[in-house]
Amino acid sequence: MTIYNPTKCPPASEIDIPALHEKYLQERDRRIKKDHNEQYIPASGKWKDAYETDPYTPVAPRDPITGETDVVILGAGYCGMMVAAQLKKAGIDNFYNVDHGGGFGGTWYWNRYPGLQCDNDSLVYMPLLEETGYMPSKKFCEGYEIHDHCQMIADTFGLRDNALFHTMIQSLKWDPELNRWHVGTNRGDDIKARFVVMAMGPLNKPKLPGIPGIDKFKGKIFHTARWDYDYTGGGWRDTNLDKLGDKKVAIIGTGATAIQVVPHLARHAKHTYVVQRTPSTIDARNNWPIDPEWFKSQKPGWQEERVRNFHRFVFDMPERGEPDMIQDIWTEVTRNVCAEREADGWPDMTPEEFAAKREVMDYRVMERLRNRVSELVQDPETAEALKPYYRYQCKRPASNDEFYQCFNQDNVDLIDVAETRGLEELTENGFMYKGKEYECDCIILASGYEVTSDLDRRWGIDTIEGENGLSIYDYWREGFQTFQGMTAHNFPNMFFTGFTQASFNASNSKTFIDQGFHIGYIASEALKRGAVRVEPGQEAQNAYITHLRSIAVDNSEFVTECTPSYFNNEGDDTKKRHIFGEPWGEGYYPFCEMLAKWRDAGKLEGLVLTQPETLEPAE
Repeated sequence: MTIYNPTKCPPASEIDIPALHEKYLQERDRRIKKDHNEQYIPASGKWKDAYETDPYTPVAPRDPITGETDVVILGAGYCGMMVAAQLKKAGIDNFYNVDHGGGFGGTWYWNRYPGLQCDNDSLVYMPLLEETGYMPSKKFCEGYEIHDHCQMIADTFGLRDNALFHTMIQSLKWDPELNRWHVGTNRGDDIKARFVVMAMGPLNKPKLPGIPGIDKFKGKIFHTARWDYDYTGGGWRDTNLDKLGDKKVAIIGTGATAIQVVPHLARHAKHTYVVQRTPSTIDARNNWPIDPEWFKSQKPGWQEERVRNFHRFVFDMPERGEPDMIQDIWTEVTRNVCAEREADGWPDMTPEEFAAKREVMDYRVMERLRNRVSELVQDPETAEALKPYYRYQCKRPASNDEFYQCFNQDNVDLIDVAETRGLEELTENGFMYKGKEYECDCIILASGYEVTSDLDRRWGIDTIEGENGLSIYDYWREGFQTFQGMTAHNFPNMFFTGFTQASFNASNSKTFIDQGFHIGYIASEALKRGAVRVEPGQEAQNAYITHLRSIAVDNSEFVTECTPSYFNNEGDDTKKRHIFGEPWGEGYYPFCEMLAKWRDAGKLEGLVLTQPETLEPAE
């Protein structure tokens, strides 16, 4: 395997860390908007239609479904597929994956923009590689390859017959008489489900920036999650955007998506305006092919080992002698700290001391990345605007070998809107910035997803009512209330996935696999024991939340000092809708070990199981 070998980071002695810290705070303050998440507006009218219409797969007519099933899984992306696979392993075959897309894949179904690749190590990110026998082609796979692998997962686990595509959930209502969830959809369904699993994933709904005049622009406008190849030319697997040769194009955003798109626009469009509020960290890509001989030589369990290694180098303290298997920007800070620690004879170090060393290395790595901008971008003013002044992991780290060089082309302009915190407005012919109108034919929104907005807006389900008609939106309005992060009192037979009050792995797909396994265990045990409903008791839930908060790690200073992004609610420090919820403070693998011990005990302690005959708690 090729070894990642970036330019050496400057020594701490050459960096004025206090001055940089102050610079970081100033740059954050320049960008924070008072309306935080509300700067993004709910999609309505043509935007709602655009987001809900599938341009890739025709809608197949079908009759409404009114029968019963054991489980309805909301979602058929990575999260929903991992839950489905784990349910199969637990012996539960009677379920539906429900998704508004036309096939499996979730974000890898909808996203088809030019340049789309995974920005995590494919051998870590792409799940169930051993189960499917699939070898990724390269370290960072193209989006269509990941989509194709999703189809392989569906076929391996026999998920196709259980899928309801082009179907949007409109209501979930608990029926205490039937002990079932009524699942209502836009296809006229009233499915009576014993269990419901919320598995939509965090990146399921495109985010619309609230730029004044967004509906005024008369040219072409679309979101990267709904790329229009009819307009641009080219295709998902052929990124020759040959219809843009006479077009002026503006792309709004410089996050993980735009970084991949911009080189293709710069190559094909007559002129490209790149509208940036906050620059990303962008390292070299070094996208090497996977060696088939190396892949064949891996022993069973290799992917789990690699996932654990990735997680430790991103979030934890690796052990002495543990190699960095990933070798990229995600692991560089910890890798460098471990190298220095090894050079010093691996002295004993508390977690606090290790964190302090990581902080210093963080400044050094970020300085290296800023120096990289100066090396690649010729115009000093443009280069300075593209430099990221914040801590590593304040925004999603990225890598690309072509992005910065685009700004050396005459047909590419950077429009840095940090000072104005966004564009002033869109006009019929383009956009306004500092009183000047920039005419363009096409505006592309690379504005991300509804990750931290209110749940009802993010999930897009009108009604979710549990016991006594209690709305989940009201129940969680002031913060999550769960047991183990995956069940909630007053919402029997409902399971949650993602970032609530559980824990998360550095690889999302691993989080979803483990959550699916735990959910599959509880559901299968309830079925085996003849229970018609299962939910946590109020006391058990209270005790879990109390313990969760007693071991919480206070990272509020780091989060609030970050530049605004979806990682910190766009600078909103109330944290009610923080993407990472309230994670288990001891870390991901201790959390998994706690759940494993709970399962091994076989008591389902904290859960109340109800038998149908007596409606009393089951043994």
